[in-house]
Parts: sequence; C-alpha cells; structure tokens
Amino acid sequence: MKTLKTKLAGLFFFLLFTATLQAQDLPTVGTSGIVGKASGIAVEVKIQSPSAQVTPLQVACVFEYTEGDITNPPALPAQLNGMLHLDEALHGIITELRKSGKFTGHAFETLLITPPPGTIPAKQLLLVGLGNRNTFNADMMYTVGSIGMREALRLGVTSYSHASDIKDAGIDSPTAAVAENVVKGALDAYDTQLHLKGKKMSAFKPLVKFTLLSGPAFYAPSSAAVKAALAAYAQ
Repeated sequence: MKTLKTKLAGLFFFLLFTATLQAQDLPTVGTSGIVGKASGIAVEVKIQSPSAQVTPLQVACVFEYTEGDITNPPALPAQLNGMLHLDEALHGIITELRKSGKFTGHAFETLLITPPPGTIPAKQLLLVGLGNRNTFNADMMYTVGSIGMREALRLGVTSYSHASDIKDAGIDSPTAAVAENVVKGALDAYDTQLHLKGKKMSAFKPLVKFTLLSGPAFYAPSSAAVKAALAAYAQ
C-alpha cells in the first residue's frame, strides 16, 4: 500500500508540475542569454540538463545519499530531473559512488570525473557535495560557486557550466538566492586570483564565459537574480 501511495503521489506531482509548465508557457530547452559581464567573464543563463551541456567542465551538486533520493518524490519527475539524466548517462556511477560511500556528498566535498566517450559531452565533471538535505541553506552556494571557479582555473579551462541540481532533489530552495550566491562566489574567487596574478603570485588562463544551467520554470528568476548580482561588479 505504501508503495502504491508513493507511486500515486509521484504521478500526481508530475501531472501538477507538467500542467504548471504548460500554463506558464515557459521557455524551451536550449534557451539562453548572456545576462551581463564582470571581470571579462560573460555570464550566461541557459535551460539545459548537465547531461547534454557541451562544456570543458561541468559542475554538478549532490546531497548526501539517501535511498532513491533522485528517483522518488519529492525529487522531480524523471522527465525534468537533470541529476537523474546525468547519472543515467554515466551508467549510474554517481549513485554508485554515493551509495558505496566512495563519494559521500558531505558539504563542499569534491570529486573530479573524466566522462568516458559516448556518455556526456562535458570533457570533465566536478561533483560538489551539499551535505545533509534537511539542513540546506542557500548561503552555502557562495562557497560552492567559489569551489567551481577555483577548480576551473586550476584545470586551465576558459569556460565552464554550473548546475546546482537542488530542485532535482526535491528541495524547495530559493531560486534567486541560490543563483546569486553561486555567481557571486565564482566572481569573487576569480577576482582573488586576479589580485594574486597582479602580484605575480598566480598564473592562469583568463575565463571568458560562465554558464549557469537552469530548468524552464526557474530561467526567468535565475536570470533576474544574476543580473542583480552583476550590478555590484565592474563591467
């Protein structure tokens, strides 16, 4: 009975979510826009799954593992779940790593993966842990943004993409705050490296583009939040 109730709840959630998307006439997958520029970096918001994004480096975020946490409600339905798509494209390796404890998903833990040919178009994938889903706070995304930027500079890429994947896990996070904190963390980390470079204490390839991935329902608020965040930086 419990299993049936869970399935019915998932079906109801999917139908409700789908109806909401249709009613709102939301933008489609692939929609993107350069929201602004800071420190020479063009900041883009794009509707895309991390499993389909063509990029030298894809950053994706995961919580500590609980059974079925990216497949069962309150996680987003399969058709809309970017983290599930990413895991499936990589033949379940993300779930395997988390379930086995080889990658726990503790807050700010990182793991760099080189995707095999024929899996995802990203050349490299950086997993960043978000810790316990029950204690998630949008403020931590500032540090997550910093981590992604520093790894991108260390790897020598000139562009990379970030997917927070919080909604995929069924967490009702504040979209604007998450997007703003990720971008601020990334840009502040970049500015720190520019400062060190000016003192001949750092060397790196300049980053030219940072892409924040979003779902259709969150594209507009994410874009607005990023635009507001960029206002605080020299263009």
